[in-house]
Amino acid sequence: MEVNEVEKLITDTLENVEVVAETDGYHYQVRAIGDVFDGLNAVKRQQLIYGCLNKYILDGTIHAVVIKTYTPSEWQQAQ
Repeated sequence: MEVNEVEKLITDTLENVEVVAETDGYHYQVRAIGDVFDGLNAVKRQQLIYGCLNKYILDGTIHAVVIKTYTPSEWQQAQ
């Protein structure tokens, strides 16, 4: 699966989220930035992303994924 497909799966489900994905073919790294993460703990944030990708994780298309999520203000502070 191409990174643009992974990004689209997430952005089609979660509104107003900026997503950048990288891959080596089976392992993916996803960075997602959006207000949707405001007030959520790390587990809940990851569950939102996993919910978008779970079908492809279960069928083996995506072998592993590392997820980093930020609110816009958290992302700005991280820069």
